[in-house]
This record gives sequence, structure tokens and C-alpha cells, in this order.
Amino acid sequence: MPLVSGPPPQPGDLIEFIRPLYQHWGIYVGDGYVVHLTDQEGWSSLSSAFGGSAVVRKERLEDVADGCSYKVNNKYDEKIQPYPREKVVRAALELVGRTMPYSVTSANCEHFATELRYGKGFSDQVANAALYSAVGGGIFAAALATIAVVTRNRRQNQ
Repeated sequence: MPLVSGPPPQPGDLIEFIRPLYQHWGIYVGDGYVVHLTDQEGWSSLSSAFGGSAVVRKERLEDVADGCSYKVNNKYDEKIQPYPREKVVRAALELVGRTMPYSVTSANCEHFATELRYGKGFSDQVANAALYSAVGGGIFAAALATIAVVTRNRRQNQ
């Protein structure tokens, strides 16, 4: 069972899923569901980094968490006025089923979620990854690729 920290999610909230070495992001749309950008097979946006495209899915929050912790993290609310919750949810639901371009640096799951909430995509993970790559990019990239393969294999064996 995933660990949830902080307040319960409200429709339109950013949900941060805490994965080993990275975070996955989505938009809570109510009734226990989240809309998120993920790979074609639905196991993690990280794997899409190598494919160039991803799909927007609406899935149960607990299924997306997949045993990992998650929390509401509307981290830019103090700097940027978010769109009204109804507008965020409506926009997220309209994208469900669409295939979209994916890039770790400019169009990842965090960019997707923040674009829906604030009208502009942001990703602190990109800045953090740049820092890590300056220190030891090869090791970091290898670790991320390993996590993607392990996660995919675990999903396929369930």
C-alpha cells in the first residue's frame, strides 16, 4: 500500500509520485483517478524517454502509485496563479487517450501536469538532472535505464 503524505487530493491538484531516483506527476481529477502522461504500455513515463512519445491515461491513483508514496504538490501556487480546478480537470480529461511527444528535458510528465495547472510547463527534475549529469551523468542515466527495465519487467510478470 502506498504511503500518502499531506492533505487528501482535490480535483485539479498536482500529484507527485515518489519513485526511486525520479518523480512521476499527474493531475488528480476526482473519484480516486489521476490523468498522467505515460508510455504506450502504461508502466512509467521514464521509459518513454527513449521512445519520443507517450500517451495520456486516466487511471486509479493507487494503480499509478504502484506501491510508491505520493502526495499533493502544488509547488508553484505561491508564485503562479493556478487555473480554476474545473478548468484543469476538464483540460486533463480532454487529453485522455492522446499520444503526445515526450522529451525528458522539455515535455515530460511534470511539464504535462504543470502545463495543465498553470498554463506553462515546468520541471524541476530537468534542472536536477542537469546537475547530476554534470557530476556523473553516465551513472545517473544507467541507473534510470535500469529502473525503467526493472519496472517494466515487474509489470509484465504480474
